[in-house]
Amino acid sequence: MKKALTPAEKRLLVDALKDEHQLSERCSCRALNIARSTYHYRPDPHRDDAVIEALQSVAERYPRYGFRKLFVKLRKLGHPWNHKRVYRIYCQLKLNLRRKGKQRLPNRYPQPLAVPEAENRSWSMDFMSDALKCGRRFRTFNVVDDFNREILGIEVDLNLPSRRVIRTLDRIAEWRGYPAQIRMDSGPEFTALVLAEWAEEHGVKLEFIKPGKPTQNGYVERFNRTYRTEILDYYLFSDLDEVRDITSRWMREYNEERPHESLGDMTPSEYREQATFPEKL
Repeated sequence: MKKALTPAEKRLLVDALKDEHQLSERCSCRALNIARSTYHYRPDPHRDDAVIEALQSVAERYPRYGFRKLFVKLRKLGHPWNHKRVYRIYCQLKLNLRRKGKQRLPNRYPQPLAVPEAENRSWSMDFMSDALKCGRRFRTFNVVDDFNREILGIEVDLNLPSRRVIRTLDRIAEWRGYPAQIRMDSGPEFTALVLAEWAEEHGVKLEFIKPGKPTQNGYVERFNRTYRTEILDYYLFSDLDEVRDITSRWMREYNEERPHESLGDMTPSEYREQATFPEKL
């Protein structure tokens, strides 16, 4: 299959016929089956400067965002360019990040997670781990509201026992209120007696997923992947204070700036405000 000629290459062919065979412009274009408008077309080299500048600015601010989220951010900033033009420039700037996915058999009978009708109906929580530059391991305890995918808290330390989990949940509840239920796996910190007593005291139902079924806790698992990609794998941490500081600033970005496809490209804060005050939107 022959590669299509670019307008510049077509102009060169026409010029060659004119110079070598003394043909007119009209005859040269007709011989090569090239429209004269194509021959006279001169692209504006600065036509995409505004797009490039805006796209680079957003990509620098959100370096781990893919094309779709960057395009949504541009639209929220008021830029009218269509997605095909922005994607062309996105690829020319080599901003497209290739994600190597695992080959998996499809789940023929998936059980979708129920979406809560309001905030504090269901939270999800989970642990993650990573290492400092010196090689010392640390853990994070992540809590997400399933309703609007809002990250409610990320606790970072070398060790996070059950009582630390309870203190973190109480601290979140001081400004958010206690949830109706919390979904989690069957890790030792979550199956401890002290957590069961705490849940009974505050009227919180503990919903344990089946062993080996992380998809049953899909909201926090999806969040964990984002946190891993944009923070834990992106930075080399010197100490725990640095982890906490970067994580705290990123949490505000995640809740207030990052669009979510599952929320109609709204941020968690926007989605929560729409549900609370629908007349404002």
